[in-house]
Amino acid sequence: MKHLSIVTGALLASVALTSVAQAQTTLSMWYHGAGNEGEAKVLNQIITDFNASQADWTVELQSFPQAAYNDSVVAGALAGNLPDILDVDGPVMPNWAWAGYMQPLQIDETKIANFLPGPKGMWDGKLYSIGLWDAAVALVTRKSTLEELGLRTPTLAEPWSLEEFNGAMAAAKASGKYEYALDLGMAWTGEWYPYAFSPFLQSFGGDMVDRSSYKTAEGALNGDAAMAFGNWWQGLFTQGYAQATQDPADRDNGFGAGKYAFSWNGNWAALGALKAFDDTVFLPAPNFGAGAKIGAASWQFGVSAKSAHPDGASAFIEFALQDKYLADFANTTGLIPATATAAAMTENYKDGGPLSVFYGMTEANALVRPVTPGYVVESKVFEKALADIANGADVAGTLDAATDEINADIEKNAGYGH
Repeated sequence: MKHLSIVTGALLASVALTSVAQAQTTLSMWYHGAGNEGEAKVLNQIITDFNASQADWTVELQSFPQAAYNDSVVAGALAGNLPDILDVDGPVMPNWAWAGYMQPLQIDETKIANFLPGPKGMWDGKLYSIGLWDAAVALVTRKSTLEELGLRTPTLAEPWSLEEFNGAMAAAKASGKYEYALDLGMAWTGEWYPYAFSPFLQSFGGDMVDRSSYKTAEGALNGDAAMAFGNWWQGLFTQGYAQATQDPADRDNGFGAGKYAFSWNGNWAALGALKAFDDTVFLPAPNFGAGAKIGAASWQFGVSAKSAHPDGASAFIEFALQDKYLADFANTTGLIPATATAAAMTENYKDGGPLSVFYGMTEANALVRPVTPGYVVESKVFEKALADIANGADVAGTLDAATDEINADIEKNAGYGH
């Protein structure tokens, strides 16, 4: 009888486990980070922990190369086979929400009350996506370079003015020590342009589109402030401060090799810069007249409009918002954790940490790219205009043409719902 009861108990336990497994509903998830081992390791840990934490849902991950990811989502939407959980680049989200690819999140928004603004994906007054990190760009240089060139060290409270920035470029060129005063990252294309360079335009007082209505670029991209920006931008190249075309190897290693006095680069490259020079410093964005600005909003998680289980998909995303996971991503990738409490759990972003300055820059100066479905077109038009101006195109004509192209797209799409 004793043996029978043991066997019966084992059978009952087996049946219970089987019923739990059967009760779990599979949630599919697409992610842009195929090939990024660090990101994949953290995300897979979150998925493993979530699947083990409850009996209702099990998340299954499919990863795509970043270059092909957005096209895969668009194709999936057209074919009607999107996953439950989507990864989405912050500035692209309004287009996907407007196009019907995504639905609002069902999460407790008190859980994100302390998040940096950049990782919060808002559209039409609703939260559609949320990120675990953000990114920031700084002017990278060396303390010894500032001293040798006789330059004031700018701070968040007192950034360089336009005059001071131009003076720094001139001093670096005049020193004869560098191939170029400034590495702008011109080897990079695509999203780097609106992310890294539109804040310069915004600091002059212009923008890619008029944010008061999102119905026109007139005045924002071709007004007086934008023209002043365009002339300054072109001047960086005509005066020999920066190069219009750049070898990718110089972008990766040029600062460390001493080819540039300054580099406009993100926190993801900061540890490499610190490794190259122990006196590396990260300076805040200059204020060109309308305040210092840097880009905001990185990759975020959202729920597809076609998901039959938005409650489960939202539950996974809410689970992922724990500080320990934000800290894990930051420690693994170098990106900025979305909360101050998570930052305090990291070596790099805690108070006094080597990258803590980036958290302050994000808090103080970050501006999301235009929050509109039209952004996906506006960003490409902006990229081409800046590349053309850098290569000598007429500033006024180029910005006027870009404005017309953006306005035509907005009109064609009936204002994108604005």
